[in-house]
Amino acid sequence: MKIDLHVHSKSSDGKFTVPEILNEAEARNIEFLSITDHDSISCQHHAIILAKREAIRYIAGVELNVTFSHPKFQAGKTVSLDFLGYQFDPENKSLERKLETIAKYREERAAKILDNLNSEFQKEQIAGLTKDDLVRIEESVDGVLGRPHIADYLVKKGIVKTRQEAFDKYLVKCDAPKFPLRLEEASKLIRDAGGKLVLAHPNDPNGTSMT
Repeated sequence: MKIDLHVHSKSSDGKFTVPEILNEAEARNIEFLSITDHDSISCQHHAIILAKREAIRYIAGVELNVTFSHPKFQAGKTVSLDFLGYQFDPENKSLERKLETIAKYREERAAKILDNLNSEFQKEQIAGLTKDDLVRIEESVDGVLGRPHIADYLVKKGIVKTRQEAFDKYLVKCDAPKFPLRLEEASKLIRDAGGKLVLAHPNDPNGTSMT
């Protein structure tokens, strides 16, 4: 059985719509699937319906960024870790409300990132981004706003050539703090919605991991 339980749609930072993901899964003979968008469950009902139509086993998914600290890990230093929630009820109101709060915070964070970018652009004599630019970035988003959307806009503006260059040159050092979601709260949200929470990529040296 082919399984993929960590997929992102255009509602997050993926490149494909939900129907495109299901078509691709069918083409690749994937029999068990979960779409795990960052801080968003807006596509889950659509995905469940389409997966049933395509005879693909499907469970609801979401990826949450957690603020984590433990005295035995990195001397208690606070780190950012990604967790995956699975098999929860997509209609759970507490989970929906929390994700709405995080989505609003993402918009505030994006504005801070643009301020940081403008500080860098000023050093390089590049024209700064305005509130109108932020509006255009938000309009390009089908779901929750994140740094990949800002990166794609920098490509569109001709400031960088690729999304990866945007991160390497600007977005890593111009980042702003993420929503402060503690592990205990994330776990309770998912479990109270009937689901399970697991660490997303524990051994990935290039991502948020425990390595």
